[in-house]
Amino acid sequence: MEVLFDEVACGTGDADNVAIATRLLEAGAIVRPGGYRIDHTILEGHRFARTPIQAGAPLLSWGLPFGIADRVISPGENVCNRMVLKALRQRGLDATLPPRENFVNQSQRFLFDERTIQPGIQVGRHTKNRVFEGFDRGCRGVGTRNYILILGASSLAASFVRMLADRFKDAPRDYPNVDGVVAIDHTEGGEPEPNNRQLVLRTLAGFVVHPNVAAVLFVDQSDEAVNNTALLAYINHLRLPLHDVQHDSLSLSTQTSLNSALQRGQTIVRRWLDPVNRWSRSSQSCAHLNLALQCGGSDAFSGVSANPLAGWVSAELLRYGGSAVLAETDELIGAESYILQNVRDRRTARSFVDTLERFKERASWHGHDAEANPSGGNLLRGLYNIALKSIGAARKKDPRVRLDFVIDYGQCMEETGFYFMDSPGNDLESVAGQVASGANLILFTTGNGSITNFPFVPTIKMVSTTGRFELVHRDMDVNAGCYLDGVPMDELGARTFDLALRIASGQRSVGERAGHYQVQVWRNWQQTYRFVPETQIESTPPDGRPIEIRLAKYPLLENAFTAYRTRQGFACDQIGLVVPTSLCSGQIGRLVAERLNQSNFDRTKVNRFVSFAHTEGCGVSGGDNEQLYLRTLVGHATHPLVRFGLFLEHGCEKTHNSVMRMLLNQTGFEAECFGWASIQLDGGIEAAVAKVVGWFAQQLDSSAVMETEHADLSHLSIGLMSFSEVSDSVADALANLTSMVVTAGGVVVVPTNSTLLGSASFLSALRITSGVNPSLGYSQRVEQAGFHVMDTPTGNAVETLAGLGGTGVQVMLAYVQKSPLQAHPLIPLIQCSSVGDLNDMDVVLDLKTADSSRIADELLGVVLRVASRHYRPKLLEQGFTDFQVTRGLLGVSL
Repeated sequence: MEVLFDEVACGTGDADNVAIATRLLEAGAIVRPGGYRIDHTILEGHRFARTPIQAGAPLLSWGLPFGIADRVISPGENVCNRMVLKALRQRGLDATLPPRENFVNQSQRFLFDERTIQPGIQVGRHTKNRVFEGFDRGCRGVGTRNYILILGASSLAASFVRMLADRFKDAPRDYPNVDGVVAIDHTEGGEPEPNNRQLVLRTLAGFVVHPNVAAVLFVDQSDEAVNNTALLAYINHLRLPLHDVQHDSLSLSTQTSLNSALQRGQTIVRRWLDPVNRWSRSSQSCAHLNLALQCGGSDAFSGVSANPLAGWVSAELLRYGGSAVLAETDELIGAESYILQNVRDRRTARSFVDTLERFKERASWHGHDAEANPSGGNLLRGLYNIALKSIGAARKKDPRVRLDFVIDYGQCMEETGFYFMDSPGNDLESVAGQVASGANLILFTTGNGSITNFPFVPTIKMVSTTGRFELVHRDMDVNAGCYLDGVPMDELGARTFDLALRIASGQRSVGERAGHYQVQVWRNWQQTYRFVPETQIESTPPDGRPIEIRLAKYPLLENAFTAYRTRQGFACDQIGLVVPTSLCSGQIGRLVAERLNQSNFDRTKVNRFVSFAHTEGCGVSGGDNEQLYLRTLVGHATHPLVRFGLFLEHGCEKTHNSVMRMLLNQTGFEAECFGWASIQLDGGIEAAVAKVVGWFAQQLDSSAVMETEHADLSHLSIGLMSFSEVSDSVADALANLTSMVVTAGGVVVVPTNSTLLGSASFLSALRITSGVNPSLGYSQRVEQAGFHVMDTPTGNAVETLAGLGGTGVQVMLAYVQKSPLQAHPLIPLIQCSSVGDLNDMDVVLDLKTADSSRIADELLGVVLRVASRHYRPKLLEQGFTDFQVTRGLLGVSL
């Protein structure tokens, strides 16, 4: 079969020796002109040689090298490296792939020579001005939206701010000038001493004084590393215009119930609605627009259509006096020469290069480099390595535009111009920094169809190809693929610029109409130097053998609790679980679970539906960190409490559905027993949601009614923890409880960060020597009954609960003193305390009149009531839950 080059492929420059297939090319096709034969299947977006490439010669796109041929490559050959072949085979594609790679990655370090830098010229200004309708905030700039923020100072307030914001989801109906009341929930600031403390403070401070914000309620637990006091002190130290923002503070503690805190927060926010509603739009110059240029789920065509379109729009805005900010540091490694073709001065050029080098150094501390950045979706859609991805990503800077400024993550953009901001390639983390810097409109380009949105700044999503736009059109704003179809860039750019002005003036973007969003601040990195002791890295998890303890002299309780008999044994609950395979599908998973719980489902076959959002699975390094993550997700998907489990992928992440299928099969579970859905490949959010709902409906229709049986203590598995100082009497009681369960043949798991393991009373009561080694890795499944200690490379309580959940424990018990813990969404968490009143505690321990044996009996009684579903822990019942996986020592955002 003969095909014409212009009908099946495109080039990126006259100097290029490879071309991009614009549709699937079957092996054996003859390309005219040239008359060369396609040797193996070329997937859409993948490259093939246009001219002979000698061994050792560079492979060129946009005239820049992205690889070095390791043998002679003939015209028509599928060009591929080892990483992309591995990724394609993992997908199980029906395609004839080359047996081996034919190029290696371009690894030559960019050599910066200041002498070659000449001061550049910025695009010329238009003589006429254009305007949009915005909110004039005076010294804070002009807003494109009018929001009230409920801001969690740290991760410890995440679930509370979501719950409070949810009470105001209909506020715009009665207050039309209020765009919404939104939660700013994130995962940072809850560690005892986070390395990114200053960075988190700077980001949150930028949110507070952002021109799209009219009022802010600060929420914390008062004693965390990043709290209300620290944030307000930081804002005042920088002399930011907080006086111009209505604000108040709220702290959570065991002394105040969740409901009373919610009522107080509701009262505060409600009194703001009327004055915030009085803000009105007025005509403002385009010079007040600051564009965040961002890409996610990129493909081979992102650098051909969508990114150049974003570059065109930002160049046009600069000509009207506005500003734009480029980000994602590691996604410019390999494109340095392009960026520096037009730069303000040598100092700016040096700052740009130094920023990239600093990023690479930080990644090396963790044993990684930027080659870990390309995701599964990038590889599937033709981005073979970071150099090729970067060369295309850099096109968000139009070649006519001059790089004016280089700033830190979240640093304010103080002057008009084109900026580069240091940030990871993780989309959500990068966007948060751009917004904190002052961006009031986001241009988000995507090849696969990424659906991410930010809560209080509108996102305009631009898709690189017509085919992908048609697949997910209900979630996208602009079809940049029109350029590939023949529409001139000037025409497409002008249309997109007009749309940007309309959206800046109040027209809802597609993402805003969908009503979902996520926030993620640049996540903390634990490793802060190059050398990492091998003893601190989990190369292989522990052997899983239980730790010997003192056994109790208690009779076996034969009818201890009522449970469901399943294929995995007895289970305390039966749940339908939606497992998001990455951060970008997390909010959709929550949406599905809420919709299912509100439906009239058959409660004789499943008790409830659960999902959880998190930040992992994409935009983060691999290795040990990825193993912890995958083990946690599979541990929850295969948990005894789960009757029906479905994996929901975004579609372009590293840990997509194919990875999960492979991992399930490797661990002895049948992938066919689970449901599978893809937001991108199934046609967008609503199509994916409908598929998930339909799959669960089929499972309920074809399944038997649940039946319960009496179970003895040998079938009980408990996660036991404490994050507060533990008195001797409490330690003795928890040791007695542990001994009772283990003696009966049950399971007790304690994380290594629990203060129990620092209690001499607890250890001596169980006859455990201090310095006990973990018997389980983080999230490692319990295979042998007994007492276990789980390795827990985190100080974060939510991450600890996620690890315990992965082990398979069915009930958790925590001793707390200061503030209640955010519960686990799947596994019930009983919280007990010896201070304060009842409030949200499930058990208040009487240490004055009750001895340790009586307290142990009381706690066991509550555990058995929960296991029998006769009692549901208070905070789980109220939805005060959160979920997050640890990154361990070596995880880092890329």
